[in-house]
Amino acid sequence: MTEPSDDPECCPIPDDTLTAEEVSLTKQLLAECQQLRETVEAQQELIDKQQQTITDQVSRINALEERVADLEADSEKTRDIARSASAKAEQVAADTDQQEDAEQLPQGVEPSSSPLDFFANCRQSKAKELFVEDSNRSNTYRAICVAKRWPEFAQRRTDGSGIFFTRDHLETALTAHLGESPHRQTIHRVWDQLQELGGDDVRVKRRQVSRSQEPKELLTMDMATAEGLLDSRYLGLDLLEATAGKTRTGGVTPVVTGVTG
Repeated sequence: MTEPSDDPECCPIPDDTLTAEEVSLTKQLLAECQQLRETVEAQQELIDKQQQTITDQVSRINALEERVADLEADSEKTRDIARSASAKAEQVAADTDQQEDAEQLPQGVEPSSSPLDFFANCRQSKAKELFVEDSNRSNTYRAICVAKRWPEFAQRRTDGSGIFFTRDHLETALTAHLGESPHRQTIHRVWDQLQELGGDDVRVKRRQVSRSQEPKELLTMDMATAEGLLDSRYLGLDLLEATAGKTRTGGVTPVVTGVTG
């Protein structure tokens, strides 16, 4: 037994059951249906072509974005090389009476105010190599990265004089850095590392909105200190390679290699 066809033309209605007007109307409707079907097929073909064009354009855009990223990386390396060459030239030209320490910073480059300030101003790939790849101090590196992202995640004081992190702020920043929710222990350790690395730059305060609420701990920084984390002062100076984990704080070179976490 054959299946009935969906094509109206394959199942014509007997003319003797319809009036002439009905036959004419039926033929007209069948013709319109056929025309609509052809229009839909043509539109579908056009949509397919446009979709392919979009796919091709997206591929080209992705390729261009990758090219731009490569060029930006090459440009950053070139700038670092130039900074390094300039800094080393200044170091060589400096008065030997004023440069008893071979690690002395070039003229015009401010010393760091804390280990946090130092590492935040070095090239982050070098800091990652020091704390993550060469030692088991991932939380120290995370603390540095979170501190540098204060414009995104920290709260500014209402008078604009500084910023502060709550533990909730820190958790949000770590989630963005890690790409997943951090463990509670990780939050606690990074919080401690921020205090330890920050020294006098980072102060712990307590805030209580009302008596019914538990007081919250805040890690606070002055605005000048926070903005100084973003200066990139030591890019190209090779200080991490030269000091092997030491930083300059107020002209002194404290050892921070004992930091854990």
